[in-house]
Amino acid sequence: TMSQLHVWNTTLALCLLIGCVSSFKLQLSLQAGCALPTSSRSRGSPLVMEHNPGAVAGTSLRILEYPHPALRAPNTDVTDFDDELRQLVKDMLAVMYASNGCGLAAPQLGINRRLMVFNPTGDPTKWMQESVLCNPQIIKYSDTTRPGNEGCLSFPGFTADVVRSTSIKVEFENQRGKKQRKQFKGFDAVVFQHEYDHLDGVLYVDRLSEAERKRVQRNLNALVDRYDAGNAGPAAL
Repeated sequence: TMSQLHVWNTTLALCLLIGCVSSFKLQLSLQAGCALPTSSRSRGSPLVMEHNPGAVAGTSLRILEYPHPALRAPNTDVTDFDDELRQLVKDMLAVMYASNGCGLAAPQLGINRRLMVFNPTGDPTKWMQESVLCNPQIIKYSDTTRPGNEGCLSFPGFTADVVRSTSIKVEFENQRGKKQRKQFKGFDAVVFQHEYDHLDGVLYVDRLSEAERKRVQRNLNALVDRYDAGNAGPAAL
């Protein structure tokens, strides 16, 4: 009937409106300077944006910014699964949460070891979703890739589009040294690949297209200038 058709059309219009609002929120989350895409996580409203927190209570660890040489240095395997490692993991998680982040690699803190932590929710109360990965290796990439807007705590002030695999399989050791295998999909796969690159001395700007690199080159130059102004020697690019 006409009345039923009117109700159906009204419902459809509302659904489209909700979809547009959700899309708008997603676009905001991807372009507002997040250290990683936040499309699948926010702690309520408004969306939580990541930042370099500087000093964090209870730890001396600090996030290093481009072009600090430690971000390019070789990283050694974790070999001792002891109290020192557990304290390091605890401190890394503290810095990550203080940054409103969802992932952090040890080299970003000047610790050149193959170690990363992440929690895709970015919520410290959801500690069951924390992952600690020592000596990880990606053993399989999906054939499907997808571009997404990324940033990095070591590259404050801008984001850029990066193409990543939508699914990966990983082997790693947990903080007790137990070998494990896991598959990551979607947002979790993006977080893992971003942090994994740090363990190989690869920075997300290395994966930008020529056009994206040109677009952010002014930001990179500003970071180099700021680094050189605070250090005696030239930066290791």
